[in-house]
Amino acid sequence: MKLKTKIHLFSTILTLVIISMMNIGVYFLFEKMAFDTEYKQLNTDVDELITALSKMKEEDDAATILRTFIPTTGGIRVIDKYGESELFVQTIDGVNTYIPELEVGDRYAIGTFQGAPILTISKPVIWLNGDIVEVQTMKILLDVEKNLDFLRLILVGVTIAGMLLMTASSVTLGNIITSPIKKLINTMSQSRLSGNYEKIAVRPKGKDEMAQMGFAFNEMMVQLEQNYKKQEQFVSDASHELKTPLTVIESYAKLLSRHGFENKAIAEESVQVIISETRRMKEMISQMLLLAKGNGYNVHHFQTIDVFDLVESTLKSMRTAYDRKFLLKGEGPIYANTDIEQLRQLLFIILDNARKYSEQEIKTSIIEDEMGTTISIMDFGNGISKKDIEYIFDRFYRVDEDRNRKTGGTGLGMAIAKDIAMRLSAQLTIESTVGFGTTIHIFIPNSPILSDF
Repeated sequence: MKLKTKIHLFSTILTLVIISMMNIGVYFLFEKMAFDTEYKQLNTDVDELITALSKMKEEDDAATILRTFIPTTGGIRVIDKYGESELFVQTIDGVNTYIPELEVGDRYAIGTFQGAPILTISKPVIWLNGDIVEVQTMKILLDVEKNLDFLRLILVGVTIAGMLLMTASSVTLGNIITSPIKKLINTMSQSRLSGNYEKIAVRPKGKDEMAQMGFAFNEMMVQLEQNYKKQEQFVSDASHELKTPLTVIESYAKLLSRHGFENKAIAEESVQVIISETRRMKEMISQMLLLAKGNGYNVHHFQTIDVFDLVESTLKSMRTAYDRKFLLKGEGPIYANTDIEQLRQLLFIILDNARKYSEQEIKTSIIEDEMGTTISIMDFGNGISKKDIEYIFDRFYRVDEDRNRKTGGTGLGMAIAKDIAMRLSAQLTIESTVGFGTTIHIFIPNSPILSDF
């Protein structure tokens, strides 16, 4: 069953139940009020009749007194102590045959006579012979019956009109609700068939749930398209980057196969180049796997650490490994809330880049303020031009191709650094001047927002 049909069916049943309950309540309330009004009026007349009968003398005609107070549609019956009828007057034929359903102790009852409601009031009075008799006054409520019939017609008409209006509104509402869903289904089908990332038209200022669903779908499609393009670009770049070392290895392997066994110099050169290119390709594959793993990495181990101590120990490792000057400016301890292992890896990547592209000392400083902690790493290399800085975090992007080949760069280091920084909620900024060097700032906020990257 379609959603629109379900909405129509549910709204119709709900409307029918609500209107029916309301109409039933209105009907019985009106009926009770009508009967109460008739009872009060008749009860007043009966009291006057009882007063007149209590003053009756032997020479008075009881039937005449009863006819004086008889209802226009009804009758009056006098019943003795044995339950026998002594006297009866009526204005409608057949009323004398009606026996009211009065329980012991009841003074009035509402029954049915010839399809119309009939009100009966019974009250005691002292008769001429001194016995106590019951005077039953009956009134057929023809006007009430007409009013109830008219009310029933009105309520039925209101029910039908209400059902029609509600059905029309439910159809309109169903169309309003299902229209965006249909658009969404059609758009998804078009995307599947065409291979494109289609979007649905949404009112720019729409604030309802359907508009929000449209915005969320469009944003998802944009993100999917961007991720697909990045993946496509990554595969293309990876293929291109891996093709180069494989071509070099193949060329030197052929050279080694042709002349290497006869020429020792060629053999040594070929072996060294093959080893170098293999090492570089291995590092590239390792970094590509790290990037692929990082895209789905969302486990954080945030804790309060001494950033100064971490930087100092990292610089010590770099000094030992490369026998270079790595200087640290500042005083500890400086505390921050971050993931110690990921921050250590980020520092190694940036420090290793600085080492590769600078022959001089590397300076590191740490500054703390009310917003967070900033780690600045400065080298004195050739620097990066402004046109290259905006692409520095792109995968496989190289500022200087020849220089990167010499240093063993893969063009993935800064992309990995950016990925780690996003997971740490840290910010990476670069300042560089061609001919003077480059400074990379790592800003760690005091209250990091955990990322799902």
